[in-house]
Amino acid sequence: MSARLTGKRIIITGAVGNIGKEAVRSFVAEGARVVIGDRDAAAGEAVAREFGDGVRFIRTDVAEEASVRSLVEEGAAWLGGLDVLVQNAGVQYSGAIADFETAHWDLLFTVNVRAHFFGAKYAIPHLRRAGGGSIINTSSLAGKRGGPGLAAYSASKGAVIAFTTALALELASDNIRVNAICPGWVNTAFNRPAIDFMGGASAQEAKVASFVPLGRQARSEEIAPMFVYLASDESTYMTAQAIGIDGGAYNS
Repeated sequence: MSARLTGKRIIITGAVGNIGKEAVRSFVAEGARVVIGDRDAAAGEAVAREFGDGVRFIRTDVAEEASVRSLVEEGAAWLGGLDVLVQNAGVQYSGAIADFETAHWDLLFTVNVRAHFFGAKYAIPHLRRAGGGSIINTSSLAGKRGGPGLAAYSASKGAVIAFTTALALELASDNIRVNAICPGWVNTAFNRPAIDFMGGASAQEAKVASFVPLGRQARSEEIAPMFVYLASDESTYMTAQAIGIDGGAYNS
């Protein structure tokens, strides 16, 4: 690694799952110090131990404003400031809208959308004090292009893209960049609800092979480098973007 993030102070939510954990691994390898927030205390503590003294875990429920505020305030205090906020926590529910549970709709928008507002709200003052920085939101290919059974999830991830682009314009004069990463199909347990809706793993894999030009799902380690790029000073002229990492699926 080239230590592209030396001195960077990063807070990330949703850091115990596949993509989030790979992002933390990459941040640490590139020289950053990282605070991770997640509901799963045991898994979060394990990730922090795995990556060493430069990583701290703070139990966080992104559905609760006070919990997100505590993550940002305690995290920034431990880091000595804040340069990058990564909002990666999310949930997935799939199903036909006529049969979709209202509680699942509400949870999608609570975790996938409202939590992004909380994180940004409390991180912005710290980023301003640092003279600028980067907010990285995790959206999805589904936020750009939906499909059967994905209407609710797509709506929540589309809202993340709209929030990202508008916030980027709002914060440009503060030298705070805001971008969204939009993964396509990634081989993680996160996609289990969609896989079940599509008829199981075999059916889902066949479907992915049929419409993804590269003919396969992504691996988490193929998504993590974009988090590093957006956290680094290499991307200081990039803002208001929804960046697809989808094997060409959006254009297929």
